[in-house]
Amino acid sequence: MKVLVTGAGRDTGRLLALAFAARGAHVLATARTLAAAEETAALIRTAGGTAESAVLDLADPASIAALEVDRLDVLVNSGARYLGDTAGPEDIADTIAGAATGTVLLTERLLPLLRASKAADIVNLISAAGEPGQHRSEAHAAFYAAKHAQAGYAEILSERLRPEGIRVISLFPPDFVQDGPRETGAELTAQAVVECVLFAVNQPRDCFIRSLHFEQTQHFEQRAPRP
Repeated sequence: MKVLVTGAGRDTGRLLALAFAARGAHVLATARTLAAAEETAALIRTAGGTAESAVLDLADPASIAALEVDRLDVLVNSGARYLGDTAGPEDIADTIAGAATGTVLLTERLLPLLRASKAADIVNLISAAGEPGQHRSEAHAAFYAAKHAQAGYAEILSERLRPEGIRVISLFPPDFVQDGPRETGAELTAQAVVECVLFAVNQPRDCFIRSLHFEQTQHFEQRAPRP
């Protein structure tokens, strides 16, 4: 199995790349800088897995067009810039270009390779910010806009690709932490999200899990509303 992970240079994207490699996949780790991508690939190789690295800036169509991929079984769209409360015009444009336009352009470019696979999956790490009517993330409104666009694309893509046997799996986690206790009442961790991805991908091919949604922690729900 060959897996391409976007945003694999750090945090959740890196955890996803390491997790797939640990289960025997050959991973193409991509990131905005070659150094970050290669660091992830080196970690995989040190652990006994196989990996390669490549530069991929989802906010730049030319970078997407220049990416070299010979075959592919699983595309993991995890690269997206989080945007907090304070953001300027360039930050907003970059976030929407990467999470929305970039994800669509990359997926469309790689569809012929996925169609050639006998067991293809497209995994989208979206966000609760992409759920209709949800306001559970404290992210900037532009992040919500980008994630709603990503969710809309994934929804119709799942419907159209299912007859071909290609699964489109989308996850809608709330804001989560990279590390923390794995216990009831604690905030969702990146490792938990990674394990949900692996669970969905490892299901038999007759099982099409279109989306995974998460309950928010009580800690978040009980925060005082902003004035």
